[in-house]
Parts: sequence; C-alpha cells; structure tokens
Amino acid sequence: MRYVDEFRDKDLVKRFAQEIKGITPRRKINIMEVCGTHTQSFRRFGLKKLLPENIRLIAGPGCPVCVSHQDYIDLAIRLAQEKDVITITFADMLRVPGTNSTLEKIRAESADVRMVYSALDSLAVAKLNPHKRVVFLAVGFETTAPTIALSILAAKDAKIKNLFFLSSLKLIPPAMGYLLEDEALSLDGFLCPGHVSAIIGTKPYEFIPKEYGLACCVAGFEPVDILEGVYLLLKQITTNHPRVDNQYSRVVKNSGNPTAREIMYSVFKEAAVFWRGLGELPKSGLVIRNEFSRFDAEKEFCLKQNGRRALERKTKCRCGDILKGIIIPSECSLFAKACTPDNPVGPCMVSGEGACNAHYRYQ
Repeated sequence: MRYVDEFRDKDLVKRFAQEIKGITPRRKINIMEVCGTHTQSFRRFGLKKLLPENIRLIAGPGCPVCVSHQDYIDLAIRLAQEKDVITITFADMLRVPGTNSTLEKIRAESADVRMVYSALDSLAVAKLNPHKRVVFLAVGFETTAPTIALSILAAKDAKIKNLFFLSSLKLIPPAMGYLLEDEALSLDGFLCPGHVSAIIGTKPYEFIPKEYGLACCVAGFEPVDILEGVYLLLKQITTNHPRVDNQYSRVVKNSGNPTAREIMYSVFKEAAVFWRGLGELPKSGLVIRNEFSRFDAEKEFCLKQNGRRALERKTKCRCGDILKGIIIPSECSLFAKACTPDNPVGPCMVSGEGACNAHYRYQ
C-alpha cells in the first residue's frame, strides 16, 4: 500500500490537469460521479478549478443515506417510538427529516436511539437488553451489505432472538442503468465508485459501454486518483473507444471480493426497492432471505414500505432531482437559505456524502 501523499503530489496533479486540457474536446462533457466520497473530494480539493470549463462533473445517487426512501425514514421513526424498542443506526441517519420528525428529535423526547460505527455493535446491545427488541437500520450499498450480512450470521450463531434489521440496502449498477435511460442527462461517462467496486469488481459496469456506448472508469478518492480517472475517461471519449478502466487497481480487483459477495448473497437476495428521487427500480436492492426472516424487522413488526404513497408527498426540497443529476444543489431554491447543514431540509444536506453538503461546505 502506498502512502496517501503520493496521491496528493502537486506535480502529479499539475501534470494530469495539463494532460486533461490537452485532450478535452471543445464540446460540453458531462461526467457523473456515482459516489458521495468523490463528490466530497472533488469539492474539498478544489479540483473544479483545474478542469476546463466545458467539463462538468455531476453528482449522482452515490449517497446511501440520501437515496433511502422517505417511507423508510418514516418507518424507522415509527419503530423507534414503539414501546421497549432500541433503535441502532449510523450517525448520518439521525438528522434525516421524515415527514413529521427525525430520529434525533424523537430521541430527545424519550426514544431509545443509539449511534454505532459497525453493524456488529448491535449484537452487544441486544445481548445486554434481552427484554427489549433491538432494530438495526441497515442502510448502505454493496460496501456495507457484507458486514451487515455477517452480523445476521453472527446473531444466528449466537442464538440472539431480539435483534432485527430494517433493510434499505441498495445496489449501484441498476441505478446507473436507470439513469442511462434518461436522455435529458446527456452523459458522456461515469466515474465509478471505488468502495463499491472493491466488492463487486469491474464486470458489473460492462453493460454501460457495450449497450450505451458510454465511458466508465473506477477511481480512487485522492486528487491524483480523480484527475487520472477523468483523464482516462476523456481518452475513451476522444477515441470513441468506451470500456471500463480501473484507475483504482491498488484497491479494486477486476473480480472484486468474491468472498464478501458470497456472504452478502447468503443472507440477502435482490429485489425491487424504492430509491428517493428515482422511484422503484427492479433488482436494485437487497432484502433478507426467507431462511433468515426471523431477523427481518418488516416481518417482526408487520411493516410494509410503501414508496408509491411517499412519492406523492409535495415538498420544495429537490434532493430527488439532485440525485438524478437533473440540477446542481445551488439550483434548489432552499439551498443555503432555508436548508443548511445546521438546519437540513433534505438528506443531501445532512449526510457527509451528500451533494448539497459538499457544495455548501466547499463552494
């Protein structure tokens, strides 16, 4: 493993910036980064200033908290208000607005909502509170899903009967396929997510150049990584030779992590799920298999996520359009006015991986 300083080397950054300028066509180039960490890094390091003005990097649905559907947030809040329930969640979920409240607000009122750093922490909470039902909010992409699957396997082995998981796990490639059907986006390429790709590899993206003729490049998150990723995408675009490049080969293998995927699919199966802004997408999420149904919070509490109902709710927040790349955060009328990190109206301003949060912090 190399030191991070190598990927922040000023000379390399300048070199790639010059190389990019040398091969950039005169027309507008739209590249979507499908990872919230890319969005944050691009803004944090001021890389926009190094790129030609006609290259536009668009934030996509790469923030797992942001794409969690409104109905899921409401169900999580409803569960947390149940008697003798302990809700376990990652920090970003606490402040995501539901229809009428947030987990943070109901925690202040009396609900037992606890923040953890790992899904495995929920096992300890369940063991220490045998007379309460413990619900873990399983939010994330392919990166998080294997560790949550391991937690369910560990709970089964330990014969824990009071631990349940409410899944909002989602898969990135189906969302990318959905976006490609929207001609209004006029995308030229994807900067593919590094963390997700470490699990799934590069093969799941191959349908994009083959079926849609768009460039793809898996990239890391440091300045050199991102600029080299953009450079490799431009080479594909200018030579009209779309493919899947792997700039992040020090972490991502073309085959990904087969062991992690095997664990993930031993507990979960693919299903149609609702995404904020995108609606219901087939085979785009993970739900708990029947053989592990005793850990499924939806079955334990007789819940039903009804995304169609939630889609009809009216709001001035345009997180949905931002997640689809239709607008940039500053084009939302609430941005930096009614909606700030201290007073977020939508999830894209809450999460550290959200596009609105990145634009606000580093604009």
